[in-house]
Amino acid sequence: MRLAVTGRVGQVVQSLLERAPADIEIVTIARPAVDLQDPVAVAEAIGAAQPDAVISAAAYTAVDFAEKEAELAYRINEAGAGAVATAAADLGIPVVHLSTDYVFDGSLSRPYREDDAPAPLSVYGASKLAGEKAVAAANPDHAILRTAWVYSPFGKNFVRTMLMLADSRAEVSVVCDQRGAPTCALDIADCVVAVARNLLARPSDGALRGIFHMSCTGDTSWAGFAEAIFAHSAAAGGPSARVKPIPTSEYPTPARRPANSRLDTSRLAERHGIRLPNWTDPLPLCIDRILAAQRASH
Repeated sequence: MRLAVTGRVGQVVQSLLERAPADIEIVTIARPAVDLQDPVAVAEAIGAAQPDAVISAAAYTAVDFAEKEAELAYRINEAGAGAVATAAADLGIPVVHLSTDYVFDGSLSRPYREDDAPAPLSVYGASKLAGEKAVAAANPDHAILRTAWVYSPFGKNFVRTMLMLADSRAEVSVVCDQRGAPTCALDIADCVVAVARNLLARPSDGALRGIFHMSCTGDTSWAGFAEAIFAHSAAAGGPSARVKPIPTSEYPTPARRPANSRLDTSRLAERHGIRLPNWTDPLPLCIDRILAAQRASH
């Protein structure tokens, strides 16, 4: 199976490149060769790759900058995603599109289901919601996977940031009134591959199409996440710091974040047979890899 994947340096794409089984070839479609803002170039590149399915992973993800760069965020997250889905539709193949918990306002007291009404708080969230709609309109053969609190051994993410801060600080203030399930991009990659296989194996099964929530099970706060990171890092001989839990009001950001990022993943389990692990399970291995890479570079 050949998968055309938009993006190259993002956490999920790097994870796909690492985790893809031997029978899967990954073809990346990314800048500078291909710009998501150029639908003609996107279509040509995807067509040239001759894929069996397309993974729409590239996105504008600078949540706070998006408040000032709304036009750019929408060009990439809405129009770009739509162009990718259109290119897949023109080839008669499925598209798996990655989205986010930021399409919700986080006001519910329970995990969000796929049929809950979106109400994004930020430009980023609104642009990703617009992208979902563009993908669905362009290609009925789609699976939209919403995830949350993504981390990995690659790129910029909360785990790497906490370990970096612990190198120079004895105490780190971390928000304690937002809850979600930290989800490793390596597990997301495995899920994306499994969903693509299902779509190809059962092309007429409508239950496999649509929107699905995809995150690890369990939940914690950002402060709880930081405490878990430091506990394992300390046990592994890495940097650690005390966590000072603070409310969101003490850590203002240009973009508002949902207080509740918990996602109900039962639809993904029931229809695709996919269950991600508890959020605590993949974390130690990721931390070990980051620490090993840091030691190797010193």
